[in-house]
Amino acid sequence: MIGTLLPSPVESSEAFDDLAGQAGAFALFPEEEALIARAVAKRRNEFTTVRACARTALGRLGIAPGPIVPGQRGAPQWPSGVVGSMTHCAGYRAAAVARSTDVTAIGLDAEPNAPLPEGGVRDLVTRPEEHDWLARLQAERPEVSWDRLVFSAKESVYKAWFPLTRLWLDFQDAVIEVDAERRTFSARILTPEPLRTATGGRLSGFEGRWMVADGLIVTAIAVPAAG
Repeated sequence: MIGTLLPSPVESSEAFDDLAGQAGAFALFPEEEALIARAVAKRRNEFTTVRACARTALGRLGIAPGPIVPGQRGAPQWPSGVVGSMTHCAGYRAAAVARSTDVTAIGLDAEPNAPLPEGGVRDLVTRPEEHDWLARLQAERPEVSWDRLVFSAKESVYKAWFPLTRLWLDFQDAVIEVDAERRTFSARILTPEPLRTATGGRLSGFEGRWMVADGLIVTAIAVPAAG
C-alpha cells in the first residue's frame, strides 16, 4: 500500500499484523530490547513489527540488519548514508528508506480513517486557512476524515522536517492544501528558519501524496536530493 505513494528510489515494507515473538529477522537487537524491557505487550508488538519492516526495507537497499534506536526527539537513527521514516497505528506498521544520495528526507504517517477526537483537538491541529476547504470536502466526500488527513499530513511533514533542521515544528507552523482528485497535498512552512537540503537547496515547504484504504489514511513525503 505505502509503496504506491513513494518514488522508485525509496524502498518500503508494511505489515497489517504484528510479528513480535517470531525468530530470525524479527528478533530485536540488545540496544532495541533495552528500550522496551518494561513495555506492555501492545508497545512491544508495534515496536518489534515496525523495526521488522524497517529491516526488510533496508535489506532491499542491500544494507545488513542493525539496531534502529531513537535519537533526538525520537527520530530513528538510520545507518550512515540512509534516510527513512517509520509509522504505526492500530492494524498497520510501515517503514520507508532510501539512500541519501537519492532522497534528502522521508516523512511517513498512518492514521485511522476517523474524525479527530472531540474536545478542541481539531483546533489544535488545523489552521483557519484550512477550515474552508475542510468543510467543503467533508460535505462533498464524507467517506474521508479530512481533519484526520490534515493531522497525518502534518505528522509526515514533521518527520521530513526534523532530520533536515533539528528544529521543533508545531501543528500551527504548517498550512496544508489537499488536492482531492490527484490525492496529493502541499505544506507551506510558516516558521522563519530557512529549510535547506543536504546539498544546500532551499525548500519553502513539502509536497506529498495520500491515500485512504482498509480503514486507514496514509500520507507520505519524499524529498529528492536534487530538489
